[in-house]
Amino acid sequence: MDDPSSARQGAGESPRSRARTLAAAVRRRFQGSPAQTFTRHLAALDFTNTIVLFGAALLTSVLPFIILLSSLANHRIDTDLSRHIGLNTQGARIVSQLFRASPAHSIAPIAAALIFATAGTIAVAGSLQVIYERVFGQPHRGLRDILRFATWAGVLFGTLVAESVISGPVRAATGFAGEGLVTYAGVTAFFWWTMWFLLAGRVSWRRLLRPAIVTALFWIGLELFSSIYFSGAIISDSRLYGTIGVVFSLMIWFIAIGAVIVLGAVAGATWNSRKAVPGASEPE
Repeated sequence: MDDPSSARQGAGESPRSRARTLAAAVRRRFQGSPAQTFTRHLAALDFTNTIVLFGAALLTSVLPFIILLSSLANHRIDTDLSRHIGLNTQGARIVSQLFRASPAHSIAPIAAALIFATAGTIAVAGSLQVIYERVFGQPHRGLRDILRFATWAGVLFGTLVAESVISGPVRAATGFAGEGLVTYAGVTAFFWWTMWFLLAGRVSWRRLLRPAIVTALFWIGLELFSSIYFSGAIISDSRLYGTIGVVFSLMIWFIAIGAVIVLGAVAGATWNSRKAVPGASEPE
Protein backbone atom coordinates (compact mmCIF):
# COMPACT_ATOMS: atom_id res chain seq x y z
CA MET A 1 0.00 0.00 0.00
CA ASP A 2 1.32 3.43 -0.95
CA ASP A 3 2.57 5.69 1.79
CA PRO A 4 0.21 8.73 1.99
CA SER A 5 3.01 10.94 3.26
CA SER A 6 5.17 10.01 0.23
CA ALA A 7 2.27 10.77 -2.09
CA ARG A 8 1.76 14.16 -0.45
CA GLN A 9 5.50 14.86 -0.68
CA GLY A 10 5.55 13.95 -4.39
CA ALA A 11 2.52 16.11 -5.04
CA GLY A 12 4.26 19.03 -3.38
CA GLU A 13 7.45 18.81 -5.46
CA SER A 14 8.25 21.67 -7.80
CA PRO A 15 8.40 21.03 -11.59
CA ARG A 16 12.19 21.46 -11.47
CA SER A 17 12.53 18.89 -8.69
CA ARG A 18 10.32 16.41 -10.56
CA ALA A 19 12.43 16.95 -13.69
CA ARG A 20 15.63 16.21 -11.73
CA THR A 21 14.05 13.07 -10.27
CA LEU A 22 12.98 11.92 -13.72
CA ALA A 23 16.44 12.63 -15.18
CA ALA A 24 18.09 10.65 -12.39
CA ALA A 25 15.75 7.72 -13.04
CA VAL A 26 16.56 7.83 -16.77
CA ARG A 27 20.32 7.87 -16.02
CA ARG A 28 19.99 4.86 -13.73
CA ARG A 29 18.10 2.94 -16.38
CA PHE A 30 20.63 3.96 -19.06
CA GLN A 31 23.63 2.74 -17.02
CA GLY A 32 24.62 -0.72 -18.19
CA SER A 33 21.89 -0.84 -20.84
CA PRO A 34 22.38 -1.92 -24.49
CA ALA A 35 21.89 1.73 -25.47
CA GLN A 36 24.88 2.75 -23.34
CA THR A 37 27.03 -0.01 -24.82
CA PHE A 38 25.99 1.02 -28.32
CA THR A 39 26.73 4.72 -27.81
CA ARG A 40 30.07 3.90 -26.17
CA HIS A 41 31.10 1.94 -29.26
CA LEU A 42 30.05 4.80 -31.55
CA ALA A 43 31.97 7.33 -29.48
CA ALA A 44 35.09 5.15 -29.60
CA LEU A 45 34.81 5.03 -33.40
CA ASP A 46 34.29 8.82 -33.80
CA PHE A 47 31.20 7.94 -35.83
CA THR A 48 30.66 11.10 -37.90
CA ASN A 49 34.28 11.54 -39.02
CA THR A 50 34.61 7.83 -39.73
CA ILE A 51 31.64 7.60 -42.09
CA VAL A 52 32.55 10.84 -43.91
CA LEU A 53 36.12 9.65 -44.54
CA PHE A 54 34.85 6.23 -45.59
CA GLY A 55 32.39 7.84 -48.01
CA ALA A 56 35.19 9.94 -49.50
CA ALA A 57 37.32 6.83 -50.00
CA LEU A 58 34.41 5.10 -51.73
CA LEU A 59 33.93 8.09 -54.04
CA THR A 60 37.63 8.04 -54.90
CA SER A 61 37.52 4.36 -55.84
CA VAL A 62 34.07 3.77 -57.32
CA LEU A 63 33.80 6.63 -59.81
CA PRO A 64 37.20 5.99 -61.48
CA PHE A 65 36.36 2.28 -61.57
CA ILE A 66 33.08 2.97 -63.36
CA ILE A 67 34.83 5.25 -65.83
CA LEU A 68 37.47 2.55 -66.41
CA LEU A 69 34.96 -0.23 -67.06
CA SER A 70 32.75 2.00 -69.19
CA SER A 71 35.79 2.80 -71.34
CA LEU A 72 36.73 -0.85 -71.81
CA ALA A 73 33.32 -2.50 -72.17
CA ASN A 74 30.19 -2.09 -74.22
CA HIS A 75 28.03 -2.74 -71.16
CA ARG A 76 27.00 0.47 -69.40
CA ILE A 77 28.38 -0.08 -65.91
CA ASP A 78 26.73 3.05 -64.54
CA THR A 79 23.33 1.39 -65.00
CA ASP A 80 24.33 -1.05 -62.26
CA LEU A 81 25.17 1.88 -59.98
CA SER A 82 21.77 3.42 -60.67
CA ARG A 83 20.07 0.10 -59.94
CA HIS A 84 21.85 -0.25 -56.60
CA ILE A 85 20.82 3.27 -55.61
CA GLY A 86 17.25 2.51 -56.72
CA LEU A 87 16.94 5.41 -59.17
CA ASN A 88 13.97 5.91 -61.45
CA THR A 89 14.37 6.38 -65.21
CA GLN A 90 15.05 10.11 -65.02
CA GLY A 91 17.54 9.77 -62.16
CA ALA A 92 19.38 6.95 -63.94
CA ARG A 93 19.60 9.03 -67.11
CA ILE A 94 21.17 11.92 -65.19
CA VAL A 95 23.75 9.61 -63.59
CA SER A 96 24.59 8.10 -66.98
CA GLN A 97 25.51 11.57 -68.24
CA LEU A 98 28.47 11.57 -65.85
CA PHE A 99 30.18 8.91 -67.96
CA ARG A 100 31.07 8.38 -71.60
CA ALA A 101 28.29 7.18 -73.87
CA SER A 102 30.60 4.90 -75.83
CA PRO A 103 33.75 2.88 -75.10
CA ALA A 104 37.13 4.56 -75.53
CA HIS A 105 40.56 2.98 -75.53
CA SER A 106 42.95 5.88 -74.97
CA ILE A 107 45.82 4.63 -72.83
CA ALA A 108 46.37 7.72 -70.67
CA PRO A 109 42.80 8.09 -69.29
CA ILE A 110 42.52 4.34 -68.75
CA ALA A 111 45.82 4.24 -66.86
CA ALA A 112 44.85 7.23 -64.72
CA ALA A 113 41.47 5.69 -63.90
CA LEU A 114 43.14 2.38 -63.04
CA ILE A 115 45.62 4.07 -60.69
CA PHE A 116 42.92 6.07 -58.88
CA ALA A 117 40.55 3.10 -58.69
CA THR A 118 43.28 0.84 -57.27
CA ALA A 119 44.50 3.39 -54.73
CA GLY A 120 40.96 4.25 -53.70
CA THR A 121 39.95 0.62 -53.30
CA ILE A 122 42.96 -0.15 -51.12
CA ALA A 123 42.06 2.91 -49.02
CA VAL A 124 38.49 1.60 -48.67
CA ALA A 125 39.72 -1.82 -47.57
CA GLY A 126 42.13 -0.23 -45.11
CA SER A 127 39.41 1.99 -43.67
CA LEU A 128 37.12 -1.03 -43.33
CA GLN A 129 39.82 -2.94 -41.50
CA VAL A 130 40.35 -0.07 -39.06
CA ILE A 131 36.61 0.12 -38.36
CA TYR A 132 36.36 -3.59 -37.61
CA GLU A 133 39.56 -3.60 -35.54
CA ARG A 134 38.16 -0.84 -33.32
CA VAL A 135 34.75 -2.46 -32.99
CA PHE A 136 36.19 -5.86 -32.03
CA GLY A 137 39.11 -4.57 -29.98
CA GLN A 138 41.97 -5.77 -32.20
CA PRO A 139 45.39 -4.12 -32.74
CA HIS A 140 45.93 -2.43 -36.08
CA ARG A 141 47.90 -4.41 -38.67
CA GLY A 142 48.32 -1.62 -41.25
CA LEU A 143 50.14 -1.91 -44.55
CA ARG A 144 51.37 -5.44 -43.87
CA ASP A 145 47.90 -6.45 -45.16
CA ILE A 146 48.11 -4.65 -48.49
CA LEU A 147 47.88 -7.96 -50.41
CA ARG A 148 44.88 -8.83 -48.28
CA PHE A 149 43.29 -5.51 -49.29
CA ALA A 150 43.91 -6.25 -52.97
CA THR A 151 42.39 -9.72 -52.59
CA TRP A 152 39.34 -8.27 -50.88
CA ALA A 153 38.93 -5.75 -53.71
CA GLY A 154 39.07 -8.55 -56.28
CA VAL A 155 36.40 -10.52 -54.44
CA LEU A 156 34.26 -7.39 -54.13
CA PHE A 157 34.39 -6.64 -57.85
CA GLY A 158 33.74 -10.29 -58.69
CA THR A 159 30.73 -10.27 -56.36
CA LEU A 160 29.36 -7.11 -57.96
CA VAL A 161 29.73 -8.58 -61.45
CA ALA A 162 28.05 -11.83 -60.39
CA GLU A 163 25.22 -9.92 -58.73
CA SER A 164 24.72 -7.85 -61.88
CA VAL A 165 24.49 -11.00 -64.01
CA ILE A 166 22.08 -12.98 -61.81
CA SER A 167 19.83 -10.20 -60.50
CA GLY A 168 17.62 -10.19 -63.61
CA PRO A 169 17.04 -13.97 -63.77
CA VAL A 170 16.47 -14.15 -60.00
CA ARG A 171 13.86 -11.38 -60.16
CA ALA A 172 12.14 -13.04 -63.11
CA ALA A 173 12.04 -16.41 -61.33
CA THR A 174 11.14 -15.33 -57.79
CA GLY A 175 9.76 -11.80 -57.98
CA PHE A 176 10.90 -8.82 -55.94
CA ALA A 177 10.37 -10.61 -52.61
CA GLY A 178 12.54 -13.54 -53.68
CA GLU A 179 15.18 -11.20 -55.04
CA GLY A 180 15.19 -9.35 -51.71
CA LEU A 181 15.76 -12.58 -49.78
CA VAL A 182 18.57 -13.62 -52.11
CA THR A 183 20.14 -10.16 -51.80
CA TYR A 184 19.90 -10.29 -48.00
CA ALA A 185 21.53 -13.72 -47.84
CA GLY A 186 24.29 -12.63 -50.21
CA VAL A 187 25.00 -9.38 -48.34
CA THR A 188 25.10 -11.25 -45.02
CA ALA A 189 27.56 -13.79 -46.40
CA PHE A 190 29.74 -11.10 -47.98
CA PHE A 191 30.03 -8.96 -44.83
CA TRP A 192 30.53 -12.03 -42.64
CA TRP A 193 33.47 -13.08 -44.80
CA THR A 194 34.73 -9.47 -45.11
CA MET A 195 34.96 -9.02 -41.34
CA TRP A 196 36.73 -12.34 -40.86
CA PHE A 197 39.13 -11.78 -43.78
CA LEU A 198 40.09 -8.17 -43.03
CA LEU A 199 40.60 -9.07 -39.38
CA ALA A 200 42.96 -11.84 -40.54
CA GLY A 201 40.99 -14.52 -38.71
CA ARG A 202 41.66 -12.93 -35.32
CA VAL A 203 37.93 -12.90 -34.49
CA SER A 204 35.86 -16.09 -34.64
CA TRP A 205 33.17 -16.68 -37.24
CA ARG A 206 30.62 -17.07 -34.43
CA ARG A 207 31.38 -13.66 -32.99
CA LEU A 208 31.07 -12.06 -36.43
CA LEU A 209 27.74 -13.64 -37.39
CA ARG A 210 25.46 -11.20 -35.57
CA PRO A 211 27.27 -8.08 -36.89
CA ALA A 212 26.95 -9.50 -40.42
CA ILE A 213 23.23 -10.19 -39.95
CA VAL A 214 22.56 -6.68 -38.64
CA THR A 215 24.70 -5.04 -41.34
CA ALA A 216 22.70 -6.85 -44.04
CA LEU A 217 19.44 -5.68 -42.44
CA PHE A 218 20.68 -2.08 -42.47
CA TRP A 219 21.82 -2.56 -46.08
CA ILE A 220 18.33 -3.63 -47.17
CA GLY A 221 16.93 -0.66 -45.26
CA LEU A 222 19.32 1.66 -47.12
CA GLU A 223 18.20 0.23 -50.46
CA LEU A 224 14.56 0.89 -49.56
CA PHE A 225 15.36 4.42 -48.38
CA SER A 226 17.48 5.11 -51.47
CA SER A 227 14.68 4.07 -53.82
CA ILE A 228 12.44 6.67 -52.15
CA TYR A 229 14.90 9.53 -51.60
CA PHE A 230 17.76 9.63 -54.07
CA SER A 231 15.91 9.90 -57.39
CA GLY A 232 14.32 13.17 -56.31
CA ALA A 233 17.56 14.38 -54.71
CA ILE A 234 19.66 13.70 -57.83
CA ILE A 235 17.09 15.33 -60.14
CA SER A 236 16.87 18.39 -57.88
CA ASP A 237 20.65 18.73 -57.38
CA SER A 238 21.22 18.33 -61.12
CA ARG A 239 18.84 21.18 -61.88
CA LEU A 240 20.31 23.44 -59.22
CA TYR A 241 24.05 22.74 -59.53
CA GLY A 242 24.61 20.72 -62.71
CA THR A 243 26.99 17.75 -62.76
CA ILE A 244 28.65 18.61 -59.46
CA GLY A 245 25.25 18.33 -57.80
CA VAL A 246 24.96 14.72 -58.95
CA VAL A 247 28.39 13.95 -57.48
CA PHE A 248 27.26 15.53 -54.20
CA SER A 249 24.22 13.23 -54.10
CA LEU A 250 26.44 10.22 -54.79
CA MET A 251 28.74 11.33 -51.98
CA ILE A 252 25.79 11.34 -49.58
CA TRP A 253 24.93 7.79 -50.70
CA PHE A 254 28.51 6.63 -50.10
CA ILE A 255 28.48 8.22 -46.63
CA ALA A 256 25.20 6.39 -45.96
CA ILE A 257 26.96 3.13 -46.89
CA GLY A 258 29.64 3.96 -44.33
CA ALA A 259 26.93 4.55 -41.74
CA VAL A 260 25.36 1.17 -42.53
CA ILE A 261 28.70 -0.60 -42.12
CA VAL A 262 29.60 1.12 -38.84
CA LEU A 263 26.12 0.87 -37.30
CA GLY A 264 25.79 -2.76 -38.35
CA ALA A 265 29.11 -3.74 -36.80
CA VAL A 266 28.46 -1.77 -33.61
CA ALA A 267 24.90 -3.07 -33.20
CA GLY A 268 26.12 -6.62 -33.77
CA ALA A 269 28.92 -6.19 -31.24
CA THR A 270 26.38 -4.82 -28.74
CA TRP A 271 24.14 -7.82 -29.43
CA ASN A 272 27.10 -10.12 -28.75
CA SER A 273 27.83 -8.43 -25.45
CA ARG A 274 24.23 -8.81 -24.28
CA LYS A 275 24.21 -12.51 -25.30
CA ALA A 276 27.61 -13.14 -23.66
CA VAL A 277 29.23 -14.42 -26.86
CA PRO A 278 32.74 -15.75 -26.04
CA GLY A 279 35.42 -13.23 -26.96
CA ALA A 280 33.11 -10.20 -27.00
CA SER A 281 34.92 -7.11 -25.76
CA GLU A 282 34.83 -3.35 -25.72
CA PRO A 283 36.42 -1.33 -28.54
CA GLU A 284 39.85 0.13 -28.05
